[in-house]
Amino acid sequence: MDIHEAEHGEFRGLEQLGSALEKSGEVDYRRRIPVGSLTLKSEQPAEAPPFDSSKQAFAHSGHSHGQGGRAKLSMLPLIALIFYEVSGGPFGVEDSVRTGGPLLTLLGFIIFPLIWSVPEALVTAELATAFPVDGGYVVWISAAFGEFWGFQEGWWKWLSGVIDNALYPVLFLDYLKQGLPIFEERLPRMIALFFLTIFLTYLNYRGLAIVGYTAVALTVFSLLPFVILAVLAVPQIKPERWLVVNLATTDWRGYLNNLFWNLNYWDSVSTLAGEVDQPKKNFPKALGFAGVLVVLGYLIPLLAGTGAIPDDRRDDWEDGFFATVGMLVGGSWLAWWITAAAAMSNLGLFQAEMSSDSYQLLGMGERGMLPEIFSRRSQYGTPVLGILCSATGVLLLSWMSFQEIVECLNFLYCLGMLLEFAAFIWLRYRQPELPRPFQIPMGTLGISIFLSIPSFFLVIVMFVASMKTVIFAFLISLVGFMAQPTLQYLKRNRLLNFVTIDEDDIPFLGEENAGLLPTAGAIIDGNTQK
Repeated sequence: MDIHEAEHGEFRGLEQLGSALEKSGEVDYRRRIPVGSLTLKSEQPAEAPPFDSSKQAFAHSGHSHGQGGRAKLSMLPLIALIFYEVSGGPFGVEDSVRTGGPLLTLLGFIIFPLIWSVPEALVTAELATAFPVDGGYVVWISAAFGEFWGFQEGWWKWLSGVIDNALYPVLFLDYLKQGLPIFEERLPRMIALFFLTIFLTYLNYRGLAIVGYTAVALTVFSLLPFVILAVLAVPQIKPERWLVVNLATTDWRGYLNNLFWNLNYWDSVSTLAGEVDQPKKNFPKALGFAGVLVVLGYLIPLLAGTGAIPDDRRDDWEDGFFATVGMLVGGSWLAWWITAAAAMSNLGLFQAEMSSDSYQLLGMGERGMLPEIFSRRSQYGTPVLGILCSATGVLLLSWMSFQEIVECLNFLYCLGMLLEFAAFIWLRYRQPELPRPFQIPMGTLGISIFLSIPSFFLVIVMFVASMKTVIFAFLISLVGFMAQPTLQYLKRNRLLNFVTIDEDDIPFLGEENAGLLPTAGAIIDGNTQK
């Protein structure tokens, strides 16, 4: 069957698209074409698997291995990666007790997941299963509003992630210096930061499966001491300590930023959806299990710590104070375990964030939004240039203070999330026929109301930001607004190589639906020229 005959057929959705392409024989699923010269070149990886429309191989969602035998993420590593994208344990929540007090902190970690984390996770589950390809939210925004805004989303989210990742090697050394004071000195600290970043970057380079199972082991090691802390703290807990609140002394900016930072980034794992085994089945389940783990991982230690420690030590609640709580409740052995768990948790957070950031750049390269070199993978299937760019950003930003980092990344993240929510509603309205293996059981109006509360909170977080942060975000956005047209100019004039896809070969998609094509790999016939 000629593919052009499908224009008048009944093909609907991505599975029918894959079947039509397979039958046509005109599409070679093993080649990608960079545009940048009059003679288009194609790359041929060894022994690519045959196309299987019954398993929707267009999105590689039905195999445990990807192209070239690349290992796929299974359920348990995916849960652990989401856990580390969002949380990594209760390390860092101490500031919320100092800025808001016990009652506001406990209420915050009970209510905020419901009004913020659940909506963000549900949106992620629906769109990640509708677009099970690398790039995640960049693909969603491009499908809704075009590549210009898809690029801005990618720029804001990538920079937010890199700024966030700059925290973790610093926090790792902050915990380590309690036992090794040499890391308080500037030179040894800078040397350690450099080599630690290089080592963790190498682990990402070696493959996502290694990162995933490392995250599983770190999750167990990081949470177990808090289970023991909670059990040992029971005799010392006085429930009235949970009710202490003083609105007059509450630092609302610090409190809200800390809550937001500890409960966001649910959408980050979507950028590597193309690397997940059976994403349409596993993504919603993994997000649900990870959500329960995140909330319990915060609430149980906070209930134990604030209930067992007198309120007159409120000012002591800052990064690392859970080690002191462990000392007071269980002794030095528990304090050391919590310290070691905190240090190792920061390594897990780094690994998960770098994976998300680097696969986002890979997805943008595969869609032709960045030069073709960003779409290239190592022999382990990992995005080489994406990893190098993310690691470089971490090294350059590691000099910033903790509060500066948190506020800047939160502001950029808010911009991106507002755009995501708008794209979600727009796709529901304009593309109701888009296949959605997981769908929030609400209509367009219900979804709009449902997302109004988290959207309002995003505006509040941005409103309380300092003028320095607002100026920083404005300048960063200006760079993105100029970069996208510049890259398009280079692409049109063939001054750089870009991956492209010949949508003329699939006319039955129509102009309106063409942007919905999952272009991971930008796979087209090697003989086609535009």
